[in-house]
Amino acid sequence: MKIKTLAVAAATLAFAVSGTVQAGGAELYQAKTCWSCHGKDAKSPILPVYPKLAGQNEQYLLNQMKDIKSGKRNNGQSAAMKGVMAMVNDQEMAEIAKWLATLN
Repeated sequence: MKIKTLAVAAATLAFAVSGTVQAGGAELYQAKTCWSCHGKDAKSPILPVYPKLAGQNEQYLLNQMKDIKSGKRNNGQSAAMKGVMAMVNDQEMAEIAKWLATLN
């Protein structure tokens, strides 16, 4: 009986932890401060040279984030993004890109 209870507790904990770690794209967009430059709606950047992200192609967005993080892309306003991208892992980038692509 103890083993069964322990197994259920472990499974519940694993589910809770994975649910916490795997925040959705909208939550990550807020938490990683993307909104502060690109706008809360991802359509209203604070400067005209910053891109509107809402509705962009998912793979394009993901590639740009990865290239900025790795340093492969270092033109335009990418220097401003470099510090932010240091706080975002590959899974989070994918979630953000996926969510942004769904916006109109």
